[in-house]
Amino acid sequence: MGIGMEMLSRKEQHNANKLHKRLRRLVGTAIADFNMIEPGDRVMVCLSGGKDSYALLDILRSLQAHAATQFELIVVNLDQKQPGFPEHVLPNYLTAIGMPFRIVEQDTYSVVKRLIPEGKTTCSLCSRLRRGVLYRVAGELGATKIALGHHRDDILETLFLNLFHGGKLKTMPPKLVSDDGKHIVIRPLAYCKEKDLAAYAEMENFPIIPCNLCGSQKNMQRQAVKEMLQQWDKKFPGRLENMFSSLQNIQPSHLLDSSLYDFHGLKTGNGPVVDGDRAFDPEPFEPGMEELLNLNKE
Repeated sequence: MGIGMEMLSRKEQHNANKLHKRLRRLVGTAIADFNMIEPGDRVMVCLSGGKDSYALLDILRSLQAHAATQFELIVVNLDQKQPGFPEHVLPNYLTAIGMPFRIVEQDTYSVVKRLIPEGKTTCSLCSRLRRGVLYRVAGELGATKIALGHHRDDILETLFLNLFHGGKLKTMPPKLVSDDGKHIVIRPLAYCKEKDLAAYAEMENFPIIPCNLCGSQKNMQRQAVKEMLQQWDKKFPGRLENMFSSLQNIQPSHLLDSSLYDFHGLKTGNGPVVDGDRAFDPEPFEPGMEELLNLNKE
């Protein structure tokens, strides 16, 4: 548990414990489902100072202490030299909880500000620069996995961003290999809701550091998609859960990508076809329904 738990009332501690157990269960399930962490792994946890990465580190530390699988954690923070960045916050926090860490100083802020016109979103370039630095540091540290703090809502937002603006049906995978084939990136929070992580961060009283480079940009397409999903979540409870479940229940035969399904070679056969079209199949009646229909004809 984090430092903030000591400051909570008994009822608040009960709620925090329930939330912690739920998040730990979801993270553990995601790790198992996608084989994210293996025995002997050295996991580099990327800590930005935001609520999600704090929660990621806290839950991984809890799992490390109780799981049968033995793995190592090391924290890395990239100091991008944003004006006013409180350099002392993360070292003080990590030292207090006894976590090994490395602060990497790289002035990506000036690069982004120089190359991106005023008023344009900076996230794409910023993330590419940040990713390059983190890959380099992972190699220097001998990390076998790179853990990022993206959650369920990030995954859904990315799905719609690609759908609306990229013409692609894809999102953030829970586990991937870097372009150069040298690193494995994992997202242990893939099953966790953002609102749960926000509540957990508040309960734990994590020393949050806001991102003034991109987080304050009001014209971001991601922000518009986030607001759309939040409205859906309020108006249609369960919709986001169904959308997320659909990402794990894909039927290529009912989409239009011929590289995933052999439409050209599709032919009739002598028996049922797996995932075939059932639109014209007769629906079975409930027991006794046929008799009821016959009675209505008399």
